[in-house]
Amino acid sequence: MTSIGRFPKPARSEDIGSPARRGKPTLRTIAEITGLAVTTVSRALAEAPQISADTRKRVREVAIEIGYSPDRAAQRLKTGRTNVIAVLLDPHEEILGYGTSIMSGIAKALQGTSYHLIVMPNFLNTTNVEAVNYITRNSMADGLIFSRTEPLDPRVMLLSEIGFPFVTHGRTELSTPHAYVDYDNFTFSYQATRRLIAKGRRKPALISGPTDFTFGGHLQHGFMTAVREAGCAYEILSGIDLDSPAGDIRDRVRQRYAEPDPPDSFMCGGEVCALATITGMSDCGLTLGNEYDIVAKQTSHLLGAIQPQVETIYEDLTATGEDMGRVLLQRIGGETDVNKLQLLLSPQIPANWSASN
Repeated sequence: MTSIGRFPKPARSEDIGSPARRGKPTLRTIAEITGLAVTTVSRALAEAPQISADTRKRVREVAIEIGYSPDRAAQRLKTGRTNVIAVLLDPHEEILGYGTSIMSGIAKALQGTSYHLIVMPNFLNTTNVEAVNYITRNSMADGLIFSRTEPLDPRVMLLSEIGFPFVTHGRTELSTPHAYVDYDNFTFSYQATRRLIAKGRRKPALISGPTDFTFGGHLQHGFMTAVREAGCAYEILSGIDLDSPAGDIRDRVRQRYAEPDPPDSFMCGGEVCALATITGMSDCGLTLGNEYDIVAKQTSHLLGAIQPQVETIYEDLTATGEDMGRVLLQRIGGETDVNKLQLLLSPQIPANWSASN
């Protein structure tokens, strides 16, 4: 029997294209090429943690090379699995290209596996729990990915209770550990605010995320930690947040500057927020980099291209999507070690900030 962690002599490229390999590739085709048992190939494609990482990588490479695509109907009859990963996507305009970037990353993680990706839009007039119930009750997927987590997220509680594999983009404050991939918004907000203070701004303002979501609390915590350490004045701009339409952010910034003691800098959690803020301040006759500064989170190349004076900290959403796909595959494969199922991604702080912060 072939050892799970070892491979025989690799197949030659001409073998892969030989008459014996023609037609629709199957698990047996991959097994013949790699010298592994069919069951080992199947488990490797399902990202079973019992199969070594090298074996899983090699099997996936061969599957991609020969164009392997599983017979989903047959597999569902045999195993009861759908071989589908569902992504519950909330529509929100603040993060530019969010859906495209996340989907691209997840698709990359699933490439060469037996899993296919479906997107389930979750519109704001339906509850999050209804959407999750719809997917699980109708057996539409083997695993679920969703974002915009709440501190006591009912979706996480429900899925944990029924034992349905999932991974969240964002953390919760629940005592029961669960799989997640999250961006360290506390550190982002803290470092961004310190940068504004280091540039000599006397009163930074935060345009925060909605407080219903965990990341909104992390943004506020990082901001408040930085201003309290510095002992400076500050403001959390009321009446708007990162979910507000761009026009509302522009109007609120313009209105606030017309009032006494306005802020002279802004910490923005997204590019749309930053662009709307610049427009509002420009309407008041103020110039970015002179009368005020902005530090923002950047997830695309748009902001740097049209407003290079905005200093930014980058979040790689494509890499985040790939991490979420990989973590979910591990969870579906039976991984229970929570240390392997939880990732907190560090912000990429510009190197030239270290001297002034």
